Amino acid sequence: MKKKSRILLIVALILSLTITACGKTTNEGEKQPEKQSDTPVEQKNEVIEVSTVSASDQYLKFDEGESFEKNSVYDAYEKDIGVKLTNKWVSADDVQFKEKVKMSIASNDLPDFMKVNATQLKELTEADMIMDITDVYDKNATDETKKFLSMDGGMQLKTATFDGKLMGIPSSYNPYQYQFLYVRTDWLKKLNLPEPKTMADLMTIAEAFKTKDPGGTGKPYGIAISKDPFNHSTGVTGLIAFLNSYHAYENLWMEDGNGNLVNSDIQPQVKDALKAMQEMFKKGLIDPEFSVKDVEKAAELLYNNNAGIVYGQSWVPAQLAKGAVKDGKVVQEWGVFPIPSVDSEPALSQIGLGVDEYYVISKQAKHPEGVIKLLNHWIVVDNHPTPEQKVYEYGKDLKEKGNNYWLLSPLRVGKQKDNNGEILPKAIENKDESILETKDQKTRYERAMKYVDGTDINMWWEYLISGPKGAYSLVPEIQNNKQYLQNKFYGAPTPTMADRQEILKKKRDEVYFKIMMNQVSVDEFDKFVEEWKKLGGDEMTKEVNEWYATNKQ
Repeated sequence: MKKKSRILLIVALILSLTITACGKTTNEGEKQPEKQSDTPVEQKNEVIEVSTVSASDQYLKFDEGESFEKNSVYDAYEKDIGVKLTNKWVSADDVQFKEKVKMSIASNDLPDFMKVNATQLKELTEADMIMDITDVYDKNATDETKKFLSMDGGMQLKTATFDGKLMGIPSSYNPYQYQFLYVRTDWLKKLNLPEPKTMADLMTIAEAFKTKDPGGTGKPYGIAISKDPFNHSTGVTGLIAFLNSYHAYENLWMEDGNGNLVNSDIQPQVKDALKAMQEMFKKGLIDPEFSVKDVEKAAELLYNNNAGIVYGQSWVPAQLAKGAVKDGKVVQEWGVFPIPSVDSEPALSQIGLGVDEYYVISKQAKHPEGVIKLLNHWIVVDNHPTPEQKVYEYGKDLKEKGNNYWLLSPLRVGKQKDNNGEILPKAIENKDESILETKDQKTRYERAMKYVDGTDINMWWEYLISGPKGAYSLVPEIQNNKQYLQNKFYGAPTPTMADRQEILKKKRDEVYFKIMMNQVSVDEFDKFVEEWKKLGGDEMTKEVNEWYATNKQ
């Protein structure tokens, strides 16, 4: 659940409707766990105090008379599990939060627990400033919590483990978030074109959208792309999935077939993908000004009928709705498809590990068990709350009013897997809500059915996400056939990585863009590979493989 970057429209559309992003998982999927007889019993009669640090959020609105110092969520934690929360400090926003965390570490002035990034987790471990929580976790985490944080086979917990010691709690989210291909199906019908199954099909469609201008704008393109297409936070108008179609990947450590890891950015398949992008640019299938347009500006090509192809994540229909639904009518028809392959081998969607931040407990904390109690309770109230526990989501009146009180919970973890793809399309197609299992599924079903029943045409986007031919419907086949590739390196950044990674990425993007925009020959890629190696890439690869030698599965 973690949605790391706030995409403009998805925040506006979804966050106001349901609690789904930025700290809460958008994907929930398993049955409510049965109560376990050996679950640790909470000692509610003895209140313990636990300090943390927090960040203000523009989407958090306090009820009158409440603040970070005193609010109904903190009161509920104290009442329900006997943990009194205090803040050592509260930052103005997330940017300031990260700076203040750095200062807290530098001055060795830590709260009992706080959230840090992977590099800081390693530094704090090496500086002996945080607690080995192996025993406290094993003793105090409920069976439900242990199962919840091990759905991925324990990979995320391994990223927080050093020399066999668990040094942090992964701020987990679902790593199995795939990208898809979205195409204007009304234009396919208009031009008598088949749905895309291969990259050859996609190129034919893109050229037809350009030359025949089915949108009638006089300024047609094939595909919409924005200025930061190789960034994972670019969930729509990006090109990572385009790379994947050519069996190329963005900054992913992958096996070379000889027992070692290599970085995907310098593999020959990338050159093939860049050559294809260059050809598209030369044919005018890509907006020549894409390199200066942010996501929203690039998406205007989709809204305004200038382009009819875009790659992106499962929530992309919420972005497309801005152009697809006008004055109570659906004026654009979009279809969602698996990313096509350039050859007979299926394209693999690249995925991460689903964790890049961790909750750590100071070595000076008097009640580390209190942090685990917060973890246990969050998993319960976020996944199967009782009516009274709605306070953790909505505040004291237990009603949705856009306050986003869930942001007050200082320790939040998301689900690592879900079964939305198996449940939602079937439930919506058959109008059978009896098979719905989670809060998220019930919310999505209700929205999609408003579109199906014609009571709210604006819910078109949810139908294209969760319906029988929606993005989620494609997930089971990807999962079952393992049509994805996960990063094989899950350690903290190596010394060279920490020092040179950003320089290497900047150089990479510079060369990629010049090739894409036909400013240099595609053979410049070969020169880039040699430069990448000399600028620290070889040393970084050596460090990664030293780590891999002792950590490979």
